Amino acid sequence: MKKFFIALISVLLLVGCGTTPSETTETTTEETVETTESAATGNIFVYTRDSSSGTREAFEKAIGLEELTADAIEVSSNGDMITKVASDVNAIGYASLSTDFSNSGATPINFEGVVPSSETVLDGSYGMQRPFSYVTRASGDFGSDDKEAIIAAFVDFLVNSTEGLQVVQAAGGEVDLSKSTPWAELKKNHPIVDQDNSSLTIVTAGSTSVEKTLTAALEAFQPMAGNVQFTINQTGSSDGHKRTLGEEKDSVNAADIGFASRNFKDEEDVSSALSSGVYCLDAVVAIVNAENTAITDLTAEELAGIYSGEIKSWADLGK
Repeated sequence: MKKFFIALISVLLLVGCGTTPSETTETTTEETVETTESAATGNIFVYTRDSSSGTREAFEKAIGLEELTADAIEVSSNGDMITKVASDVNAIGYASLSTDFSNSGATPINFEGVVPSSETVLDGSYGMQRPFSYVTRASGDFGSDDKEAIIAAFVDFLVNSTEGLQVVQAAGGEVDLSKSTPWAELKKNHPIVDQDNSSLTIVTAGSTSVEKTLTAALEAFQPMAGNVQFTINQTGSSDGHKRTLGEEKDSVNAADIGFASRNFKDEEDVSSALSSGVYCLDAVVAIVNAENTAITDLTAEELAGIYSGEIKSWADLGK
């Protein structure tokens, strides 16, 4: 009898402690379903960017938002937005289409029934889009003739060259390659690229949303331009003009090229710049937590309702 009880206790311990692969899968699936249902019916947590963000400006303009809810949680950058939404199953936010969403924990959703993509941005059918703008320091204000010449060469590479635009496109920027010119032709106007430029450093500032496309372009340009160095210091669209032509242009924060994920405002005078313009288009996409599979499409009216605070839970959508 004693041996029987010992054997019985051993079996019970094995049953209690052991878990088969099928049991693990079943439990995980049930938990996922519960999480998804929670995401679709719980209170919505609204995430937004700071008021100087070009991404925020484009998003609010596209959805016709008049007043943001006081409950909105402000984040500091495009990357911070992804992190916050990925960690909050009931979150909603917005980010640049150029973001790498694979395995990020956040999912872009359709806007007014249109899938955000290169094709829909360029043909104009996707309504939530904005420009990636750039501005340089004024001519004669780069510290040296060589520095000014290398900046002019990079801008030409970024905006006009086939190779530069292809790199920007591969990094998520929307461009029209039919209007590009091979770099071999353009570089004839920039003899500076044929010398050793390892002592020169291109410093950039401004929008955080442009960082992926900008980094890709600078990395492609570097070996074509005498190993010129670069420092990318993106802190927000409002700093793009400020650090090149504005009040911080001669400070420790000074930059050679500033970027904004919007058009420069009237008060951001770019008329004295060596060069300014738009190098690609980008789309802003509404995003939800990857586990919130019930939400795949929202209208401008629904997004405005969520961001104004009128719609407070996922269950209220469609009512």
